[in-house]
Amino acid sequence: MPARQPSIARQRTWPANMSVKPSRIDGHGLFAAEPLAARKKIGEFEGELISQREARRRAKTQRHIAIVEVNNGKAIDASKQQAGFRFINHSCSPNTYMRIVHERAEFYTLRRIKKGEELTCHYGDTHHEGTRQCTCHSQTCRQFL
Repeated sequence: MPARQPSIARQRTWPANMSVKPSRIDGHGLFAAEPLAARKKIGEFEGELISQREARRRAKTQRHIAIVEVNNGKAIDASKQQAGFRFINHSCSPNTYMRIVHERAEFYTLRRIKKGEELTCHYGDTHHEGTRQCTCHSQTCRQFL
């Protein structure tokens, strides 16, 4: 019997109007390659669709976590993705937001974003539970994730 293939969350090519570059926030970040309009969907978090339990197990073994918990006890693990929203960094003053729709995580702009600006999202509750220092450098930084 052939090995079971992992379930993949809706897999699409990430938008060409974004690029991954070194970030002053953390590691690499996702940047606008052209201006982005306010309140527009700009893409989805892509990766392997796994159980929430498996996601939490994996999160314990990784320093840079690219996992989003969605609905129905599922999560999307983008750890193996080479581009896209897995590189969106946290900010306490974000310029995008994430919306969970069934088993998808969609990203929308909060305001107009300039060419070259890093895309950021407020992560909300994380497995760090307030123990990891925030490096977003925003004026309203809450100091810890």
